[in-house]
Amino acid sequence: MAQFSVVGQRLPMVDAREKVTGAGVYTDDLVLPGMLVGRILHSPHPHARIHSIDATKAAALPGIVAVITGKDFPNRYGILPIGHDETALAVEKARYVGDNVAAVAAVSDQAAVQALDLIEVDYELLPAFFDPNETMKAESNWIHDDKPHNIEKEYHHHFGNVEEGFAQADAIREDHFFCPGVTHVAMEPHSTLAHVEDNGRLIVWSSTQVPYYLQRTLSNVLGLPMDRVRVIKPLVGGGFGGKSEVIPLEVIAACLARAAGRPVKITYTRDEVFYAHRGRPVQVIDLKMGVRRDGKITAVEARIVQDGGAYCGYGPVTLLYSGALLGAMYDIRNMKFDGYRVLTNRPACGAMRGHGTVNTRFAFESQLDMLAHAVGIDPVEIREVNLLKPPCITVNQLRVTSYGYPECLRQVKAKSGWKEKKGKLPFGKGVGVAGSHYVSGAANAIVRSGTPHTTIDIKANPDGTVTIFTGASEIGQGSDTMQVQLVAEELCLHPRRVKLVAADTDRTPVDLGSYSSRVTFMAGNACLQAARNLKSTIFSVVARRWNVSPDQLEMRDERVVLCDDSGWSMSFEEAAKCAIDHLGEVVATGSYSPPQEAQGGKFRGAGVGPSPAYSYSAQVAEVTVDTETGQVTVDRITVAHDCGRALNLMAVEGQVQGSVWMGLGQAVQEEMIWSQGLLMNPSMLEYKSASTLESPEIDTIIVESVDPEGPLGAKEAGEGSLAAIIPAVANAIYDAVGVRLTSTPFTPEKILKALREQQKKVAQRNGGSER
Repeated sequence: MAQFSVVGQRLPMVDAREKVTGAGVYTDDLVLPGMLVGRILHSPHPHARIHSIDATKAAALPGIVAVITGKDFPNRYGILPIGHDETALAVEKARYVGDNVAAVAAVSDQAAVQALDLIEVDYELLPAFFDPNETMKAESNWIHDDKPHNIEKEYHHHFGNVEEGFAQADAIREDHFFCPGVTHVAMEPHSTLAHVEDNGRLIVWSSTQVPYYLQRTLSNVLGLPMDRVRVIKPLVGGGFGGKSEVIPLEVIAACLARAAGRPVKITYTRDEVFYAHRGRPVQVIDLKMGVRRDGKITAVEARIVQDGGAYCGYGPVTLLYSGALLGAMYDIRNMKFDGYRVLTNRPACGAMRGHGTVNTRFAFESQLDMLAHAVGIDPVEIREVNLLKPPCITVNQLRVTSYGYPECLRQVKAKSGWKEKKGKLPFGKGVGVAGSHYVSGAANAIVRSGTPHTTIDIKANPDGTVTIFTGASEIGQGSDTMQVQLVAEELCLHPRRVKLVAADTDRTPVDLGSYSSRVTFMAGNACLQAARNLKSTIFSVVARRWNVSPDQLEMRDERVVLCDDSGWSMSFEEAAKCAIDHLGEVVATGSYSPPQEAQGGKFRGAGVGPSPAYSYSAQVAEVTVDTETGQVTVDRITVAHDCGRALNLMAVEGQVQGSVWMGLGQAVQEEMIWSQGLLMNPSMLEYKSASTLESPEIDTIIVESVDPEGPLGAKEAGEGSLAAIIPAVANAIYDAVGVRLTSTPFTPEKILKALREQQKKVAQRNGGSER
């Protein structure tokens, strides 16, 4: 390979961005002449009819340039075509504490805050719904009139025959699991700057993961043609799914800019970030599983109720992932899923790292551990008994190609000292194992049939550099670096010769966004195709000059070389100039769409879950439980992640460790605490997101299964390892002190309660009393 080969090395993040307005700063740092401050009036009530809004006093306040309400911009929108139930500002009803009722644009933040206090809203309070199981029983006052009983969506899938499967089982468990909501806590709050040019064209800078979807939504809400809306994604200070759908302030800033005729910027306060939410939903899981004596799973049945909040958002997708990805992990022939996405008077929930799968995987891997103990099989072994045999199609029509999970299990078992520790450590110390997986992008997307999921353009420049034009959104995960690496690798160039223009809807082709771990697989494949097409174009010109066939040429060490003993070669710079002189502009395009065979079944809801490839992770957690205080300390985590092929070892290890650390927060300390629609912990001080000081040693192992369709064999690396840590810790707690926890987080209070209940049972069995 060329001396400039960069794949598989430990490379730092590169900054190859071409410097354009907003490209190298965060949205909140941007300033435009005449820029106004935008502020939003939020509902203080969880469910209320709006009879009138009087903004006369606010509009008359000095420094106020514009005041808008829902009736000014009534067009509905939503990230899913089946879920257009949001408006820029509330029309007729407020549906959660924090819902957006009115907005102002002012010359100063002080004036904007004063104006909000002067807006008079006449509310009629309505019954509010908070419990996801109880809200389904409502006969009137539904949150949305067109959603009877407050059910957003429900799905019922049955594959194989679960009744026969359970009849074949030697051990069956039925358990109830509960997971409260958690949220992203990205360091950068959401921020949007909108500007309407003199010709009426809208330009928006926003901390978004989905520039194309934002452009489409703004076009719809404002009634503008798509080419009259430009979206630029500046630097993004963390997303984790929280910026992967259109957030209300993005729409409101654009509406205010149009009303004011001046640039308007809105940056959420931290309280507003928490109430905007779109994080992991409250989820209630009733799970039933049967196994034979040898550990083989015979049937799985899941009933899942998700508290979706007040609006649809990604709702049906979130719900369907929780059921669909029961498959593609183990060989399960009989599976049943009943899922309910329920509306409540809380902020809408949506995508968060490991979208839709995390809570279900906690339940599944915990129950599998219980069944392993019930039939007397080692927890690692019961997972090995149920491995898939790829390439294969699962019972719910998911295609699995590369499958490094067996190797992940083998590696963590050996590296963690599992055999020496499981069931053999002193009381209060224990180890637990679990597995997880995730998609490498969704095989089906919210686009018309036949449209590529990603398109990349690459331009050759006279100075011997090339420029990538990509719509993919760098949000800290390393997508810019990945694309530069792949193009440099294919063209045998040093990465410093590769420039990049990203996520500007005027200058870059369509990419559907950074979500569902799709960018490496999809944009990566498109980059390779574009680079190969560029190379072919340049080779055709050089071949004519040398009077040889293009097939006789190759790239070596930044040179075009004739593959014979002649010694003929030409620098890439000279070859690029030659092609430009002959053809004018030299630009090549590459695109990617998942193959038809990866797109799943034809049943209702089948579009969610299929992926061109799946990543796999196995983890062993080692914990210490203080039986006096109930405090659990995670001492060490051993994680093996199958990423297909590590294009950049440093980036892959960082993504895996970040996933594990984020999942650990949900396992031991994170939860959103609600009371009558009010969030009790809407700050980074109270929410208790884990800090680096609380992170244990994370021993990271990279497994390379080399996916046959991934870019140079690569697939997902940023989400698949999150889900396994939660059940691994739960299983380790059981190994340490013999108690099972079926709700997150695993707080000292829950552990002490479980220990006391355990002591009562022991005392009753022994015929004594608890002292």
